[in-house]
Order: sequence, then C-alpha cells, then structure tokens
Amino acid sequence: MVERRRRFKQTTSLEERLSREAQALRQQAGLVPEGFARDALLRRASENEATLHLTRWLNSPGLPPPD
Repeated sequence: MVERRRRFKQTTSLEERLSREAQALRQQAGLVPEGFARDALLRRASENEATLHLTRWLNSPGLPPPD
C-alpha cells in the first residue's frame, strides 16, 4: 500500500508564523542563562527574522534590491 502524505491547511500566513516564533524564541532566550542554549535560541530567532525579511522582499512588487 502506498503511503499518503498528511496534508493540512495553514490558518495563518508564513510571515505571521515566522514573526511569532522569532518573538517567542527571543523571550525564551531571555529566560535562559548565557551559554550555548541561549545562543542557539537567538540564532534561530535571527534566522526566522532573516527569512521573514526575504519573504517580504520576494513578495514585494518590483523586487527592489535588498537593503
């Protein structure tokens, strides 16, 4: 029997999900003492914010160069 993909519809936009997750990661990093775990949380938050910026740029009309 062929496995079927589990599909579901997202109820929020990608931009909203990335923004919320970045904010939650930064809050979580504020509660963790300095060290590897905190750096990893801040790195993930930064990656989400960069992805959000690129997504907005790609979806913008005329595609101006990134700043």
